[in-house]
Amino acid sequence: MDKLLTLSVLRRISQLFFFVILVYGSLFLTTFYSNDKLTQALPSLSCAYDKVGGDYCVLIPLQHQMDHRVSGVIDGSIGAMAGLMGTVITLVTFFILIVILNKGFCGWTCPLGFFQEVVNMIGTKLRIKQVTSLSLESVKKIRPIKWILFAFLIFIFPILTGLGFVGHELGDPFCKICPSRILTTLATGDTSQLYVDNSTWGYMTLSIIADLLFGLMIAFALFVKQPFCRICPMLPMQSVFKKFGLFRLVKNGSSKCDGCSSCVKSCPMDIYEIQHSVENKNITFADCTLCGRCVEFCPHDDVLSLKYGPLNAFTSSKDYFKKRVKIDKWWKK
Repeated sequence: MDKLLTLSVLRRISQLFFFVILVYGSLFLTTFYSNDKLTQALPSLSCAYDKVGGDYCVLIPLQHQMDHRVSGVIDGSIGAMAGLMGTVITLVTFFILIVILNKGFCGWTCPLGFFQEVVNMIGTKLRIKQVTSLSLESVKKIRPIKWILFAFLIFIFPILTGLGFVGHELGDPFCKICPSRILTTLATGDTSQLYVDNSTWGYMTLSIIADLLFGLMIAFALFVKQPFCRICPMLPMQSVFKKFGLFRLVKNGSSKCDGCSSCVKSCPMDIYEIQHSVENKNITFADCTLCGRCVEFCPHDDVLSLKYGPLNAFTSSKDYFKKRVKIDKWWKK
């Protein structure tokens, strides 16, 4: 049995490739043009604090634009064209990314998502008892958190900072606590972002939250799949444009789906809605990262598919399911 020919292995290769490019990109793309223009215009989750990074996170400019530009439009100190043009360009660039990758960005390219999966694999090999699935009740309680973070940390607090209602430390609050800032800088040997800023109480609080969040993410990832991904503001950001994405998850349940819940049990994000009976429908839910595990572990022919435009990129089948289950048992041993 060839253990390499699986969708999961191909995805891990893709994740590793993009981790190297997005975190160490400027070591490979050495021209001024590629460093300063190309790699700085592809929204990713590799942080701008990483000085050798080949990319940056779209959430970074959005926060600064809310603080320095959009707030000016609101209070009348900046004209609408000058204040909003940067945000429009950022959103258009991000829209292009979503059209090409959709939520596959999270499942196939994101450095932070890849790191959490690696930690979880380590936890499995250390024989730490795994939480295979969170309960539906827990999932429902966790899901709103990412929308709250998205609204307040990306838009509301930065705008209030620009208007002078809150301190400057809340001008880019998500960057202040984001685990990717610490991860990608540590990955390049830079420990400067793992610190406690005692300049003010506000900065100190945010830096302590950042360190705790990074540590908790690692601790939880040892036995829970994708802990930070469940609350990451990037998912709501993607959900706004997901209907335009060429890459998508489609279900054609009809009479073939018997509601076995195998798809839900294999989903790292515990999306219970996958098992609902629908016919030929795009089911790329807000929490979906298009990792394809639900398709791999669906025991029925042609029920779940990963599609790219009109093409079937990968489709569930009985034969593949049997092979995948054997490989999964082999890995756990």
